[in-house]
Order: sequence, then structure tokens, then C-alpha cells
Amino acid sequence: MNTPKILDRVLNKGFRVFNGGDYDLNIIGVRSEDATPNVFNDKIHVCYTVRGIWYEHIYEITTDAGLYWLRHGGLKGTAILCHDRQYRGAYILGKHKGKYEALVQQGNKVDVWRDRNMDDLHDYGGEIDSGYFGINIHRAGATRKSVQVDRWSAGCQVFADPYDFAEFLDLCKMQIKFRRYAKFSYTLLYGE
Repeated sequence: MNTPKILDRVLNKGFRVFNGGDYDLNIIGVRSEDATPNVFNDKIHVCYTVRGIWYEHIYEITTDAGLYWLRHGGLKGTAILCHDRQYRGAYILGKHKGKYEALVQQGNKVDVWRDRNMDDLHDYGGEIDSGYFGINIHRAGATRKSVQVDRWSAGCQVFADPYDFAEFLDLCKMQIKFRRYAKFSYTLLYGE
């Protein structure tokens, strides 16, 4: 396979493409321009090489909080991970809310916007809040594909299909096995 086109976008934004050998993962979220709330309308690309050949997996996710959290964001407001950023070394394998294996934020800080107006729309832009907010990369339901985000995301990057997520975790474990890298970077881009 030729180099995945999504990596050109990563480079054009001035971010790093990881290509240090087999299973050096490039995990790239793409936030849709379709602003419909509460749906899994975003993508995550996982690109890597094995013996010099590029592979790419594309999964259905949400990069935005569900309607529940847009309406109940608390005093600080609902977290929205800032796009057109690369969060280097921000994730490790761990337990999402202590329950199941996921990529959890533990490393470098991430940047979020805070949506405070509870109008059912995601507000991108404005003041940036940087820190450790538990903006994890995890799945929705455990047994079947989810069609609505609802409470599954309060700002996390969430897979709609648990079987896609299981495959994603297997790839993460391959990076640890082959590269000995236990930290993961995540790039979030806006628009197709």
C-alpha cells in the first residue's frame, strides 16, 4: 500500500509522522465538518508500517461529547478536545474509569475548549484550557455498535463499535511489543 493520504495532512499541519519501524502507530482523529450532535460521524485512522509497507485502518468514532454532557457540562463546561493539534506522548494503555482497557490520558497535557452555554451545539474555539482531564480514547457499548453518543463521551474520543475498538487495542499492543513504546501520540484534525 502507498503511504496513506491522511499522513500528508498531518505533515502539512507541521506535525510528525511516526515511521520508526514496524507498528510505530500514527493515531489520527478526523473531526467531521458535519456539526450534528450526538452521532458517531468522525473517524480515527491508524497508520503504520510492517516491513516497510504502509497499512491503514479507519474506524467510526466521535470526537465530541454527547448531548447529555452538552446539557450537563458542570461549572467549567463540557470539554471539547482542540483539533489541529498533535498530542505527543499523551496516552498509555490503562483502564477507562477503572473498568476496561483503553488509551488513557497520562503523559503530556491536552488542550480543550469549554462549551458552557448548553445549547446542544459544540462550540469550537475560544479560550483554551490545558491539563489532565481524562480525555481518553475508549469505546461506547461493550457488546454492540452504538448509534448515538449520549453519555458515552464527555469529551473523550469514543469508538462506536466494540469490535473495532478491540482491533485498535491489539494494534496498540503490537506497538508496545515491537517498538517498546508504551506511550501513544494522538493527532486530531478538522474536516475531510
